[in-house]
Amino acid sequence: MSMGQHSIATDTRSYLFTSESVSEGHPDKAADQVSDAILDWALALDPHARVACETLLAKNLVVIAGEFGSRTVIDLTERLQIEASRIARAALREIGYTPESGLDVEGCEVKLSISKQSAGIDAGVTQASGVIGAGDQGMMFGYACDETPELMPLPISLAHALVRRQSELRRSGALHWLRPDAKSQVTVRYTNGRPVAVERVVLSTQHAPGVGLEQLRAAVREQIILHVIPEALRASTFACLINPTGNFVTGGPEGDTGLTGRKIIVDSYGGSSPHGGGAFSGKDPTKVDRSAAYAARWLAKNVVAAGLARRCTVQLAYAIGVAKPISLYLEFHGSGRVSEEAVEAWMRQNVVLTPAGIINKLDLRRPIYAATAAGGHFGRELPQFTWERRDLAERLAAEVS
Repeated sequence: MSMGQHSIATDTRSYLFTSESVSEGHPDKAADQVSDAILDWALALDPHARVACETLLAKNLVVIAGEFGSRTVIDLTERLQIEASRIARAALREIGYTPESGLDVEGCEVKLSISKQSAGIDAGVTQASGVIGAGDQGMMFGYACDETPELMPLPISLAHALVRRQSELRRSGALHWLRPDAKSQVTVRYTNGRPVAVERVVLSTQHAPGVGLEQLRAAVREQIILHVIPEALRASTFACLINPTGNFVTGGPEGDTGLTGRKIIVDSYGGSSPHGGGAFSGKDPTKVDRSAAYAARWLAKNVVAAGLARRCTVQLAYAIGVAKPISLYLEFHGSGRVSEEAVEAWMRQNVVLTPAGIINKLDLRRPIYAATAAGGHFGRELPQFTWERRDLAERLAAEVS
């Protein structure tokens, strides 16, 4: 259906769609959490700090690299040289790593390679006029749909819920043999464009040695999978694959390296929406990879919340150093009751989508980012996740026709 057509189309196909999630103890997610913990530290010192932080995790090794800038904290990088090891160890300790579960938090080596942000980039982003230009070029996507109360696709919502439940049982001691590293995957059948049943669940969880595989599979099925997947949603052929390769004792950075930004589909919409390619974690909000992706989610969610479409994709694109977006694009996937052009025109007139406008509207200069780094950046309606608010929905519903 082309832009401008707004009758609701019906997809008569029956098909399967799959999304995955990973736990807070997955090495890539752990790296994201370290990078965002360092970002939060910098923003607590200077809300206008510039941060681009990357973390690499390997066996008993943490490597932190990046560029940092501040116009008020002159010695920011020098202070970080002292603080980075403490911040990283605290983040990894909170995840629950131990020498037996994948990382010796207290004894591992922490290496740093940090420097000041390029003066050229700083001048381009913060111009003499005070205008904030985009911190990089790129395109960012936001998405929302009416498949779940939080307006997220059902497969990624359930995949997140599975690893969240794994973490709850591990942390509470209810399943004391669980360890931090885990992955989930959920396959949902769609008919006529709507989710109708969960066909398959895959869950692989790290565990302590000595736990029988059958014991583990029975407990995971009953206490995690069947707890999360409602009975009404389970297909007649519903099947679970639990630790399909067998024992999973060696996990975390001991079993695989972790790197900031390698789980961007897990972070966003589980593949239900396009992704611009930029990662979120470790980046301050002048980097539109992060702030514009949050703004695009906010816009898409409010369109769906307003009842203007059942599904909405928003794309924003920027050029480095330029404040206004190069383009704004909406797609309702044939589910709209108004035209995409009408909503685009309303947004251009009523929403400021410069980096400064996004930062101010969504209040992004606060140390709120460690909470985003595991469990998905979207769909969790936490008070600090301002991009999940539905504060435009009433106006959109009243003013767009």
